[in-house]
Amino acid sequence: MRLAVYGKKITAEARDDIENLHSILIESGVDFKVFHRLNTYIKEHCDLGLEFEEFRSSQDLQEYAPDFLITIGGDGTILDAATLVRDSGIPILGINTGRLGFLSNVNRQKIEESLEALFRKDYQLSHRRLLHMESKALDLDLPFALNEITVSRKDTTAMVTVEVSINGEFFNNYWADGLIIATPTGSTGYSLSCNGPIMMPGSETLVLTPIAPHNLTARPFVIPNSCEIELKVHSREEWNLVSLDSRIYSIRNGEPLKIRKADFSIALVETADHTFAKTLRNKLMWGMDKRN
Repeated sequence: MRLAVYGKKITAEARDDIENLHSILIESGVDFKVFHRLNTYIKEHCDLGLEFEEFRSSQDLQEYAPDFLITIGGDGTILDAATLVRDSGIPILGINTGRLGFLSNVNRQKIEESLEALFRKDYQLSHRRLLHMESKALDLDLPFALNEITVSRKDTTAMVTVEVSINGEFFNNYWADGLIIATPTGSTGYSLSCNGPIMMPGSETLVLTPIAPHNLTARPFVIPNSCEIELKVHSREEWNLVSLDSRIYSIRNGEPLKIRKADFSIALVETADHTFAKTLRNKLMWGMDKRN
């Protein structure tokens, strides 16, 4: 088996987890490479006394062609890892050393058990759809998003008007701070904090969730992911913002953005101890009675 390990910002609390992960990989005898920034951290802070091969880019990763990419961090780390994996089909196993951890759902206390499940092929793959965005004004190297695409105001406190068309037909004007178009994967992120619904992974749907809408009848709206969406943001300023996951760009007032389902998906590894249902119960404490 061949593995790659990705991490970026490493907290002091995660040092033991990183050391534990790499000790397990070394003892298992698998072939693996480490993202260069994580490799630097290991050399400086972890007493492993070993040198690791490293990769630096999406091209390096795809040329190495690992069977799995292991991420260590939070959900943002997996979103970054998706920009490395792209359409290669390399599955991602996320070890959570962040906060909530819906995507990086392997508990830090379960690293060894999860890797053992990986080695004995006791897992399933959850294929997550992405969004693709087209804009004549933006030269996008990474025109896709795993969680959501969001448009919002930039330099003003005044709300914006987001003009939305679906499949070529005018749908609505949202008077709000912005609008989120989220995948089922992203439904537990920014959209959820704006009262959007949670959608089961694998659902062939998207949700349009307004951010602080001025019209009280504006509610999150679920549509098939086969729909093509066009957005135009109008505001008092010349520039507004559009974000694809954590990547943020400035767009001119009224510039059209076209959004559709991407042509590829990202595969996330799920072990028996870390299914989506168990993650919901553990993270949101569903079904737990705290009254006694």
